[in-house]
Amino acid sequence: MTDPWKETADNTHPVNAGNPAGRPTDDKAWKLLEKAVLAGVQEQRRSRRWGIFFKSLTFLYLFGAIFLFGSAFNTEIKGGSDAHTAVIEVRGMIADQENASADKIISALRNAFEDKGTRGVVLRINSPGGSPVQSGYIYDEIKRLRLLYPAVPVYAVITDLGASGAYYIASAADRIYADKASLVGSIGVTAASFGFVDTLEKLGIERRVYTSGEHKAFLDPFQPRKDSETEFWQSVLATTHQQFIDSVKKGRGERLKDRQHPELFSGLIWSGEQALELGLIDALGSTSMVARDVIGHSNLVDFTVEDSPFDRFAKRFGASVAEQLAIRLGLQQTQQLR
Repeated sequence: MTDPWKETADNTHPVNAGNPAGRPTDDKAWKLLEKAVLAGVQEQRRSRRWGIFFKSLTFLYLFGAIFLFGSAFNTEIKGGSDAHTAVIEVRGMIADQENASADKIISALRNAFEDKGTRGVVLRINSPGGSPVQSGYIYDEIKRLRLLYPAVPVYAVITDLGASGAYYIASAADRIYADKASLVGSIGVTAASFGFVDTLEKLGIERRVYTSGEHKAFLDPFQPRKDSETEFWQSVLATTHQQFIDSVKKGRGERLKDRQHPELFSGLIWSGEQALELGLIDALGSTSMVARDVIGHSNLVDFTVEDSPFDRFAKRFGASVAEQLAIRLGLQQTQQLR
């Protein structure tokens, strides 16, 4: 059987008839060939990208393993028999699952007080505040531990910021110190949201909410605000605010000049220099100054409870994997759009 595509002696065949250059005139065949070649190139690119991705994951895994083993051998031993000043960091947002959560701060406080070498505890605060519940837990625990260990004083040192819930915690200390430029105060409670009722109407969208209670969805930003519900919510915030005020007054006592300055509880915030005049703090000073001149032991031992090296590595590793997957999926979507 004769192959119709085999070139003849005069370099012609049925498709190339009348085409002395020997080029096919069938565009469909060339397009199919071109698509096949492009598909192969794209598949090779995908393979290379996945190869790079998995190599990166392997590198991160090995790096993390080295980091974990290195941390295990270089972990600082906290506490000891030598006299020292215990330092506990209250840094960032005060909330559950955060570095400044009640669980972590309370664990650190208990470890510090129970250590036989602790001669005083310093809460080094740099926080905008956060949950009143978490702050209240820490406040109560400081008061409880002070009764159990009357010989171990607690001092709060505000660095950049000690506001709202952070000041709530600081007010439980025996004395509060800050820098002249620190920001102190913000004794108030806030709850914020948005309203999108008019936006939905302009877009022609109908909001449908089904509840088993008359006011169950009163915080829904897509429903009109009712005066009665606003008044109720304001009463909840006012109650929480009064709890905050009572705790600060109990902690600060007569040092707080609230009678002359009722604006102390308005939610305003002051510099450290102003806070000293208002009785919000007791003196200007730093952690090292308090340890050296007030407690009398300049040896600082950090009792802050932080995530383990494994937890930190897991979070970073998870974030890296998510980022790489997002990039990969984004590239794949882009290819599909093309």
